[in-house]
Amino acid sequence: MRTRISHQLIVVVALTAAVIFGLFSHLLITSHRRTIVTVMEGYADESAETIQRSTRFAMLQNQPDEVRQIIDAIGRQENILGIRILNKDGRVIYSPDEGSIGTMVDKQAEACYVCHSTDAPLERPDRTSRTRFFNNALGIIKPIYNEPSCSEAACHAHPPDQAVLGVLDITLDLAGTERHMAEERGKALLTIGGAILSISFLIWLIVYQLVGKPVGKLMKATDAVAAGDLDYQIEVKRNDELGKLQHSFNDMTRKIAETESQLYQSNKLASVGQLAAGIAHEINNPLTGILTFSSLLLSQTDQDPAVHEDLETIVRETKRCRDIVKGLLDFSRQVPPRKTNSDINSIVNQALAIVDHELDVANIQVTRGLLEELPTVRIDANQMVQVLINLLVNAAHAIGPKKGGEIFVGSDLTTIEGKPHIEIKVADNGCGIPSQHLQKVFEPFFTTRDTGGTGLGLAVVWGIVNEHGGTISVDSQPKRGTTFTILLPVNESSRPTNGISHEPATD
Repeated sequence: MRTRISHQLIVVVALTAAVIFGLFSHLLITSHRRTIVTVMEGYADESAETIQRSTRFAMLQNQPDEVRQIIDAIGRQENILGIRILNKDGRVIYSPDEGSIGTMVDKQAEACYVCHSTDAPLERPDRTSRTRFFNNALGIIKPIYNEPSCSEAACHAHPPDQAVLGVLDITLDLAGTERHMAEERGKALLTIGGAILSISFLIWLIVYQLVGKPVGKLMKATDAVAAGDLDYQIEVKRNDELGKLQHSFNDMTRKIAETESQLYQSNKLASVGQLAAGIAHEINNPLTGILTFSSLLLSQTDQDPAVHEDLETIVRETKRCRDIVKGLLDFSRQVPPRKTNSDINSIVNQALAIVDHELDVANIQVTRGLLEELPTVRIDANQMVQVLINLLVNAAHAIGPKKGGEIFVGSDLTTIEGKPHIEIKVADNGCGIPSQHLQKVFEPFFTTRDTGGTGLGLAVVWGIVNEHGGTISVDSQPKRGTTFTILLPVNESSRPTNGISHEPATD
């Protein structure tokens, strides 16, 4: 089962929030408990002080019954578990629990050990030392100090050097406080749980919007492309990393579609080549016979003019068929190119010299822009001359009878993916090629000319360039002209030539 990245992020955030909130709540509850304990210690100490002050006068007047009544009244309060007044020997002399009166306490007990842990008892221990906790109860002892009013009283005088007369021991019930703290802990846990759920929900919304939806679009697009829909495009509305990823995905699908189109075109070219190789020779023989006999009949001068005209048509169309078959043979012939280190500028000049007369007749000016000292490139010079002648003738036909026709032929050195390439451009200012036809110009038998075109010239050009490990591309705008660009890889062993090079000039 596939786990979504958004769900993983939510789980991680929720666990992180639980740990952080749990730690924070623990510290908060601990601090709250410490505060409550401090408050209870203060309350117990104040209660002990109140009992001392309430019984002070009765003790000075030696009124034990009144002291007992005061202690009984205070001891009946709900949160007080016990009150004891002990003398200096540790005997209980007052307590609401009559059964404990007269009993002796163990000085090593927790309540007494703080002061009696050494041979000399502590006279003034701090409040923390006087406090103890046990069984949901808080106990505190408060020494009863000898005052001048006590040592000078006639009823029960104490010697002035006796610092402590006894101890008041009070025990408070903490069960209610513990219940309150338990309720607070429960509320804190509920609050933490609600906070974690709320944060997780908000994080889910944020992650879904920022990550989940874009990733979902990418997954849907990936599935569509995997199913063969290479035209699928993602609508990009973001400028972050995921938006850039979506842009890259769209570019990738476009390039895949272009590559598939090129592969499809290659397959078609291969199929046409196989077909041409099988039938070209069979067609060529009958065409030769038709052309021979029609030419013989045409040479006879005693023919009817109408018959003579028909024979001229037969000869013309037969020659046209022969040219088509020849193009098929050239296209399908799998002859390995005879490659040698050649100078591109020399090949360009050779091709221009061949078509120079045709261009002059058409009143077309040729501008050369050949880079000096280009490295040699390993190619079949004759095939590359054929490529350039085809491109130049196509450029001349695209210009047609247009006045001011111009053709630019240039060479340059460029780098593609870190590797040097020779670049050859053939550009014209002719009629241009409609955009819907640009993907078909290298297909066999496709032509934009109404008459006189076989549609094999550019297919042959593409096959020769591809056989040399190069690429050819076309850029065209209707009524503004067309530019063909050939890129040929340069061998590492190639060196700049000292052969023919030309400054940009006009023929």
